[in-house]
This record gives sequence, C-alpha cells and structure tokens, in this order.
Amino acid sequence: MGKINRFGFWAYVIFLKSFSIFDIILVMKKLTVSRYREEKIRQGVLILEKEDFPELSFDHQAVEIVSTQGKFLGCGYISKQNKGGWLVSQQKVAFDRDFFISLFEKAKEKRQFYRQSEDITAFRLFNQEGDGFAGLTVDIYGDYALFSWYNPFVFSLKKVILQAFQVVFPEVFGAYEKIRFKGLDYESAHVYGAEAPEVFTVLENGVAYQVFLNDGLMTGIFLDQHEVRGSLVDGLASGKSLLNMFSYTAAFSVAAAMGGVSETTSVDLAKRSRELSEAHFKLNGLSLDNHKFVVMDVFDYFKYAKRHGLNYDVIVLDPPSFARNKKQTFSVAKDYYKLIKQSLEILNPKGIIIASTNAANVSRSKFRNEIEKGFVGKKHRYIKEYGLPADFNYNKKDESSNYLKVFTIKVEE
Repeated sequence: MGKINRFGFWAYVIFLKSFSIFDIILVMKKLTVSRYREEKIRQGVLILEKEDFPELSFDHQAVEIVSTQGKFLGCGYISKQNKGGWLVSQQKVAFDRDFFISLFEKAKEKRQFYRQSEDITAFRLFNQEGDGFAGLTVDIYGDYALFSWYNPFVFSLKKVILQAFQVVFPEVFGAYEKIRFKGLDYESAHVYGAEAPEVFTVLENGVAYQVFLNDGLMTGIFLDQHEVRGSLVDGLASGKSLLNMFSYTAAFSVAAAMGGVSETTSVDLAKRSRELSEAHFKLNGLSLDNHKFVVMDVFDYFKYAKRHGLNYDVIVLDPPSFARNKKQTFSVAKDYYKLIKQSLEILNPKGIIIASTNAANVSRSKFRNEIEKGFVGKKHRYIKEYGLPADFNYNKKDESSNYLKVFTIKVEE
C-alpha cells in the first residue's frame, strides 16, 4: 500500500491553472509504492492502480515515486478519477512547458506519414502513455486539434500543455477540448485559435466523413478503427450484404459501400444515428437505394431479422464496452458471446463476422475466449487480427495499453 513520506531533498514548483480562478502552486510529493507495484514498474507497466494507495490523503498531485527501500523509481502523478495515477518518467522531470514541447516534438516526428498523407486528414497525434504522458490525447481533424483530458490533474496542466502545443504545431488553426472525467459543468469547448465550422469534412483511406468538434463527447467517427475500415474500402465485403450493428454514424457501412458492397443495413439505438449516417453516404456521392438505417436495439433487431428471414454475408459487431437501456444491461466481458451466437443465426453460409471491442479491461485472450463461447463448435477460422493502428502509439510493455481488439472471422459452414 502506498503512503506519504516526508518531502524529498529536491522539489520544484509548478505554476499552473487550477479548477478555481486562482493560480496555485503544486509541490512534488514523495509516494512510496508496494513491492508488487515496484516490480510492475520495472516490467514497464506505468499505471498506478487506485488499490495501491486506498488511504492516500491527497489527490491530483505530482509525485516522486520511491520503493519501500527509498530508491527513486520515477516521477508521475496521482489522480484517482479514471485509472488512479501514472508513472511518467524514470528520470527527474518537471511538468513544465519545455517537458511538453519535447513530448510533442517526438509525437510530431512519429506521425510524419499521416501529416503528409493526402487521403488521411484525421488521426491520433498524441496517445497517452504511448507518447509519454498518460491522461492526455490529441487528435487532428483537418486543420484543427482536439484535446481530451482524462483526469483532473492533467486538466490542471491545461495552460502549459496548450502553450507547448502551439510552439510545436503553429500550423494548427485552432483547438477544442473534451472533458472525459467528472466534476466540470461542460463536456466540450473551443480552447484557442480559429473556430471550426459546426460540421466539416475529413478524409480517411480516401473516404470522406462528416465530423463535429464541439457537440458533446463524440465527433462523428472513431479514429482507432481506420485500419479495419480500410479493409472494407479495399473490398473485403465487395458484392456482399453487410449488417453493421451499434453503427453510430455508419462509418463501417460507408467504407464497405466505397469498397463495392452490394447493400448495407446499419442499426443503432440512437435516433440521431440515422441523420448522421445518411450524411456520410451523401458526402461520398453514394445512393441510399441499397442502404438502410434502422433505429432499434441490436438485440431486438436480431429477433426482427430472424423473424423476417433476413440474412447477411458480413456482420460487424462493435459495441460499447458497457451499455444499459430500459430492457437490459450489456457488458463486453460477460455478454459478447451473445452477439456472436445471434449473428450466426442470420449469417449466410461462409459468411464473415468482424468482432471488435475497445474494452481495456478485457485482454485479447479473454476476448477471443468470449468469441469462442458464442461459436459453440461451429467451424470457423480467424483471417485477420487488428490492434491499435500506428498513429495510436501505445506502451508495448503493457497489454492493456493496446486496448483495441478486432478479429475478422470466416465461418466455414
């Protein structure tokens, strides 16, 4: 269990913007971690779990992390909301403008391919611990940046982070933010520079998508799926019928349509999904004649399709990690096999299932076991496997950091 020690011999002061209107001073404190957490850190796991320090008397604080023997392990922070805390560096660092300038310069170099691409204008520019600082992501949508703050401590560094970003990326017109933790009275806002149009277009794999940066937590497209959508653009479902469950704005369906699919059906419970989905098709000059948009709970649609004799060649399953409606609760860890099982009832012979989850708490092996549970002996083979794409740089020493797990599965019967 972690505990508070006396302040170290070295300390530095960080001037930053707090949640109030006042500027405050934070001093880096010492945090002693358990031998178990020390070993995890040595293995390259950067997260500090809430369970490591259940009785800690401070929160949202920069810390110097030391072993039970008092040996320096690194610098990081505690912010119990969303994960708990993180080791940031095994060196002594200050979370100042120069520190973040260095991180952004490295991130910029790593995304050279995406920044120069003519058919990709939306991608992840900075991805949490994969780029050296967990709790922060930055996405590029055309000429604009989108910052996501995942806990109060990182948000408290907002001023210095934005200053550093503008030094490294002067070409970015303007920026927005998403608040992905509890405690503030807003979810999304414009933070600097020019304001983006309310709705505008980005490209991915040469396909146009309509996005919005200042409307709740969503933007109209999940960027981490661009390689999976790329397989559809390249013709995985060419000449076939495709069912897209939990379709949101039907990005998978649009990609499949651009790749020659014969027809698509996109199903989502949100009423707004129909309007947003149709907009994507129209943006790419696609007729809606062979593309349907259904506002319905996916489990109800499985029953509807079976009752009406509807069958599909390709079924995409990309549910939220956890969801609840008036009828039931869904969890990837416990219920994903039900999606597989019901998909098989309406899948044409030798059909394809694209099974996906972004649940970080479900390992790749556990997810595959859940899939197998749904197949109940039906013959099949895995033809492609995906994790996070290259722009979503992640901690290679921590499996949970590579949260995206997608399997393309061919049913042999």
